[in-house]
Amino acid sequence: MSLTTRMSLMFMLAVTAVLTVAGLSFNNLSRHHFKMLDQQALNEKLQSTQRILTGLSSMNQFSDIKPELKVLLGEHRDLIALIIDGDGKLLFAEPAWVEVPQAFRATSNNNLWEWRDQGQMYRGVTAQARVTGQDKPLTIMVIFDVTQHMSFFEMLERWFWMGLMISALVSAALGWMVASSGLRPIRQVTQVAASMSAKSLQERIPLAPVPKELQQMVLSFNAMLSRLDDAFVRLSNFSADIAHELRTPVSNLMTHTEVVLSRKRNIEDYEDNLHSNLDDLKRMGRMIDDMLFLAKSDNGLITHENKSIDLVEVVEKLLEYYRLLADERGIDLEVSGRGSVRGDVLMLHRAISNLLSNALRYTPEGKCIRVDIRQQGASISVVVENPGEPIAPEHLEKLFDRFYRVDSARREGSPSNAGLGLSITRSIIEAHDGKIWCTSSKGRTAFHIELPCADAKPA
Repeated sequence: MSLTTRMSLMFMLAVTAVLTVAGLSFNNLSRHHFKMLDQQALNEKLQSTQRILTGLSSMNQFSDIKPELKVLLGEHRDLIALIIDGDGKLLFAEPAWVEVPQAFRATSNNNLWEWRDQGQMYRGVTAQARVTGQDKPLTIMVIFDVTQHMSFFEMLERWFWMGLMISALVSAALGWMVASSGLRPIRQVTQVAASMSAKSLQERIPLAPVPKELQQMVLSFNAMLSRLDDAFVRLSNFSADIAHELRTPVSNLMTHTEVVLSRKRNIEDYEDNLHSNLDDLKRMGRMIDDMLFLAKSDNGLITHENKSIDLVEVVEKLLEYYRLLADERGIDLEVSGRGSVRGDVLMLHRAISNLLSNALRYTPEGKCIRVDIRQQGASISVVVENPGEPIAPEHLEKLFDRFYRVDSARREGSPSNAGLGLSITRSIIEAHDGKIWCTSSKGRTAFHIELPCADAKPA
């Protein structure tokens, strides 16, 4: 069932339950109230009759008190009074004789009793009165014909159940209207979600007409749209960047091939062209390998070894590799501190190599690149710092995006730089349960890596 139907049924059941409890309670209380009124009236008549009978000095005077008894017991239209002597002889009946069950004739202590006879319902009390000179007491029965009362309650019950059915149907209809009106914001969310497309991801659901209870859901939905919009933009840019980066080597291959094929050439020219084509093919191969690596990283398919690694040894090997290039530009390379982590030495070697290569590219001649390794609690910090032009704050979070360049104008990447190095570095660090970020201020740029210590227990 739909949510509107469920809420309508719940509203109907709640209203029906409340009305049922209220109706049954009213009915029982009303019956009890009338019963108490009847008992009180019967007891008053009974006590008055007992007082008159106990005042007799003998049964010979009974005929003298009959008028008084008629006045006392005949004023009530539905009242029946019977007086029977000890031998079972009827002495008085007002207004007429009623066949009372034998069990009720012996009842005493003013207990109220009821019985039905031929569609009539009676309610009465029985008591005894002693007359001077009589060995056996007189039996007094005062009875009310409560048939009309019971008929009224039966009719009230019928009307109550009919009214309850009508109220249930009306409450179901009202519940449907209320639920439908209350769920209108959800339908709006559904309509917006159904109308979403790649061209409308920037639309948002307004919060003004949304009830407070649904605002958090709308906020979450709008946040999801923002994430989808951002992911779609990144994906679109990534596709454009891939085409942009691959265009240069493909164009070079086509140009070189067309030039060579334009006329007959000697063996050396063909060899030179093939070597040139090979360089472009290697660049494309590296780019494809890098993109495959990032695709595996996005899907959690990167697996690595779990060996203890001395980061100082890794950094020193890399500095030895880059030292020749650094010496040509008068750049010093320094490393300080110690620390060990667990992971894949080749992958960490590649990550730190990307950072050092990036630092060498942007460090002015005659300056120094520092690599600092420190243990901080249960983690190892690696900081690769170099002097140079600072990076604007708005670019720091995007440095690790694929093909992202700080320059606003798009330009061709160099053969050794396709704009994927920092993205690969982040994927490697995250695969090792670490994190990486960049800071840049006062003419110095630093990339910070934080990895679990080698002796740290896995989470």
